[in-house]
Amino acid sequence: MGHLQAAVLGVVQGLTEFLPVSSSAHLILVPKLLGWPDQGLAADVALHWGTMTALVIYFWKDWWAILTDRGSRRMLLWLALASVPAAVLGLLVKDFVEQTLRGVLPVAVTLVSFGLLMGWADRIGLRSRGWDSLDLKTCLWIGAAQALALFPGVSRSGITITAGLLLGLKREDAARFSFVLAVPVVFGAGVLEFKHLGEIGLTPAFWIAVAASCLTGLAVIAGFLRYLKNGSLLAFAGYRVALGAVLLLLRP
Repeated sequence: MGHLQAAVLGVVQGLTEFLPVSSSAHLILVPKLLGWPDQGLAADVALHWGTMTALVIYFWKDWWAILTDRGSRRMLLWLALASVPAAVLGLLVKDFVEQTLRGVLPVAVTLVSFGLLMGWADRIGLRSRGWDSLDLKTCLWIGAAQALALFPGVSRSGITITAGLLLGLKREDAARFSFVLAVPVVFGAGVLEFKHLGEIGLTPAFWIAVAASCLTGLAVIAGFLRYLKNGSLLAFAGYRVALGAVLLLLRP
């Protein structure tokens, strides 16, 4: 992966990881559109190291409280338990996903289907619960939903925010929990895949991708959380459905 490709994909990762439009789908589609070889799942994980860094920087106060405040420490256990479904499913289906689900058709199908689900959840969600209402049951349900993000086109932030809305959380609080929950899973995947990075590992291209995704991700997190205070997810649901429909129509 060259420096230009690393920079472009880093920006794409930073833009799409936190918006509910599926970063994995865009990391598959953008190289196809630009005529670049698919960078592979391991390189995608390298890009996630940048956005994970953005999450740690942006939510450092939340993590500090979770790790040091006795009243918040139970959240650490809840986050660990909520991360188990994604970790287990990842170990079981990683090779299958890598070999069979990185094509245009499966990505288009998941973009459309989960986009419709997100739009429906945004319409019917009660949005009556905040961060302080989180409990173990809510965390486990959202964690189970997060496991589906292993399939390209689903969107980790999209499916976890959708689950949060269906459980009555406000949009901003659903997104905030989604982002905090992302750190353990992305970190674990990054550690497991690091040895498989191949020629990209610790080269200038790696650091360019990490820096681009981190800086772009920080800006997107701040903007998206501000938007969710009053804005809906219907525009993102519409984008997903439209993109998936176009891909289905143009598929050879």
